[in-house]
Amino acid sequence: MPQLDTPIRQLIHTFLLLTALVVATPGISQPNPVKAGKVERIKVHGKGLEGNLAGDSPDRDVSVYLPPSYQADSKRHYPVIYFLHGFTDSDDKWYGFTKHWINLPAVMDKTLAEGKTKEFIIVTPNAYNRYFGSMYSNSVTIGNWEDFVAKELVAYMDKNYRTIPQASSRGLAGHSMGGYGTIRIGQKHPEIFSSLYLLSPCCMVPNLNAPNNPERAAKMEGIKTQDELEKADFGMKAAFASAASWSPNPTNAPFYVDLPTKDGQPQPLVMAKWAANAPLATMDQHIGNIKQLHALAFDAGYKDASIAATNKTLDALLTNYQIPHTYEEYDGDHINRIAERIEQKMLPFFTTNLSSEVVKGGKKR
Repeated sequence: MPQLDTPIRQLIHTFLLLTALVVATPGISQPNPVKAGKVERIKVHGKGLEGNLAGDSPDRDVSVYLPPSYQADSKRHYPVIYFLHGFTDSDDKWYGFTKHWINLPAVMDKTLAEGKTKEFIIVTPNAYNRYFGSMYSNSVTIGNWEDFVAKELVAYMDKNYRTIPQASSRGLAGHSMGGYGTIRIGQKHPEIFSSLYLLSPCCMVPNLNAPNNPERAAKMEGIKTQDELEKADFGMKAAFASAASWSPNPTNAPFYVDLPTKDGQPQPLVMAKWAANAPLATMDQHIGNIKQLHALAFDAGYKDASIAATNKTLDALLTNYQIPHTYEEYDGDHINRIAERIEQKMLPFFTTNLSSEVVKGGKKR
């Protein structure tokens, strides 16, 4: 290798010396590398998911975000946010394994780097199934998803990760179908989750218009195979997911559901079952539980008109019962500002309301 001329060698030496001086000199700021959390994708077995008629595996993928200090500080325990994804989504889309409109770990890392949040473990089960979403409900057709989230998944995390195993250190949140799942599960289990955040929650009121469109009803009843269901539009898929979750029928193969129409005629009992699973229709029966929650917040973009309207109804209901809560409507649609809302609203909400202190009994804050 040829020797460099002396002037060039001197120039390189001077550059290296100055670089070392800058690094070593106090008061000269250097860009701090952003510490990233670690994402693991694990399998969690759901005993209550075994034998579901849909044929979906009871061994569910679960994405887990571990904060930057988790590996370095082996004695530290962390509050946990259980985050539920939306209809037709899956955990891999939210955690960067599959390219999507959001990357939750990246949002968390950014918010941590900016000092807007404390560290959490974040957990998201894969609720994508034969019907494109579980509605986080219990049924023989899809399995007991509500119990899986509230009991089995929480128990698994407390056993296998350094969580703070108390309600005051557990939050539940979700987007769209996940927002529905959050209030559905959260209003029943204040002994498990102390704080809830709903992002654009769907399905808060029963869809009583489902049987009233003869053309849609005929098209829905005409779906006879899984391939035909795969090719159906979003609304049709949502109808089958609702039926699988809320009006299961173990004798009605191949989908094991009762639809809201049969032979073109509305089925009042089916619609009554759907209504019985709408949070705004059932919330009065859970007010005692909701009053036990430490904190409750929800939001939606005003361009997401139907969901924004049901949020207003939820706000009015909680206000009527004098239950403290936070409600916001912002300039946005169903997905375009969700990452921003998580960063600027949801994570600070849990920073304020989830305890990082391990307390016997989990009651002191």
